Amino acid sequence: MVEIGYKLACEEHEPLDLVCNARQAEDAGFAFAMISDHYHPWTNRQGQSPFVWGVLGGISQVTADLRLVTGVTCPTMRIHPGIIAQAAATAAGMMPGRFILGLGSGENLNEHVFGDRWPPAPVRIEMLEEAVEVIRMLWKGGMQDYYGSFYTLENAQIFSLPEKVPPIYIASEGPISASLAARVGDGFINPGASAEETLVAFRDSGGGDKPSYVEVSVCWAESEEEGQRTAYERWPISANSGELNRLLPTPTHYEQLATMTTPEEVAKHVPAGPDPEAQIRKIEECIKMGFDHVCVHQIGNRQREFMEFYTNEVLPHFAE
Repeated sequence: MVEIGYKLACEEHEPLDLVCNARQAEDAGFAFAMISDHYHPWTNRQGQSPFVWGVLGGISQVTADLRLVTGVTCPTMRIHPGIIAQAAATAAGMMPGRFILGLGSGENLNEHVFGDRWPPAPVRIEMLEEAVEVIRMLWKGGMQDYYGSFYTLENAQIFSLPEKVPPIYIASEGPISASLAARVGDGFINPGASAEETLVAFRDSGGGDKPSYVEVSVCWAESEEEGQRTAYERWPISANSGELNRLLPTPTHYEQLATMTTPEEVAKHVPAGPDPEAQIRKIEECIKMGFDHVCVHQIGNRQREFMEFYTNEVLPHFAE
């Protein structure tokens, strides 16, 4: 059965609002939530970017059944994978059986901020694979040493381990990372670009029947025009293609890029307005591709109205 989830977009919301939104998503009937892990928002207009691991602690205390997936954490540059291993172990201990560590190779926007050189894509994938190895090693327990191509551990031990360590899902928007996800991941995440192609690559590379997640952006509003305007103002990156969202270094650069697109271009990618059929069709497209989990990102501030809309108009369709 396909599950519909809710996106906790840290780029748009203050930490306490994210905690509140997670509780409301559980009450609304969403099966899971994915939460972004950024140092910067994509644009200054989005305006937020709290530390995800602190927010997860708050969410753990106000939800009981909602599964949480980091969507996604980069464990390669800004934060050493040994720290991610400890943070994820703590989150899993606070949310037994309902925390999933989603990992990806990151964006220059977030990962260059402490002076690290942004490496080319094949190197980033190698770093991610080694980071997964480091995390799984630490989750075995005991004192660990590791001397790899990118990371070192000396006398490292995670003492607060959950009874069951969380699964690791790997994000991909291309064939190399899709193959990595099939090989070392417990599941697959597509952030929304090249979704069908990467899912096929994941399955063909040995992904089998592992869970597959995809993210879609929508904008519920009282009118289609209002929704399209909000989507363009708050999430213009929906219209970006290729490597752009991996390479630019600051929110200002993404704002400059947004001046080169139009609300009409963004609207091609974002169902907007009050029509449930448009959003149902968007989700059904993902299901037809073969995804078994669809995470819906509501752009803008109208989160409560969006959840009421989904409870009454959208989620019942998929329950049937």
